[in-house]
Amino acid sequence: MLHGVRSRIVRRQRPLILVSACLVGEKCRYDGRDNAVEAIVTLKERGLCLPVCPEVLGELPTPRIPSERQGARVVAKDGTDVSHAFKLGARRALYIAMKHGLRLAILKSRSPSCGFGSIYDGTFSHRLISGNGIFAEMLQREGFSIWTEENCSPLLANMP
Repeated sequence: MLHGVRSRIVRRQRPLILVSACLVGEKCRYDGRDNAVEAIVTLKERGLCLPVCPEVLGELPTPRIPSERQGARVVAKDGTDVSHAFKLGARRALYIAMKHGLRLAILKSRSPSCGFGSIYDGTFSHRLISGNGIFAEMLQREGFSIWTEENCSPLLANMP
């Protein structure tokens, strides 16, 4: 240490929360847009979250035909069964979360991948039903604490 000068170690914050990538401004939605939420974007800027998009990890293109969950399957609006891609992406995203030791997630509501508590009913009519997306379901089985952008304000208020 130099006379009168303290050395400073800058530590990079370890991610604490897994988040849907569209919520931090990544243009990975089915229509090529994002669902950025300023408070969640700030988490990314502070290094407190790890963004993932299970649909992109499942090798689906952006943009892509919208899809909805129909029971255990995920079907695109044109009738194509895209379940394999959704499941593959969910497994890959779960692996990333586990590799980083994360147990907390903020996911995009109503999504066939990330929706938690309610999702679209599979008829492309904008009607909601109780249920979870493929990825949210996997995270729940693994014991993750799951929030959506619609109910995460109390969680974000307590962030360091």
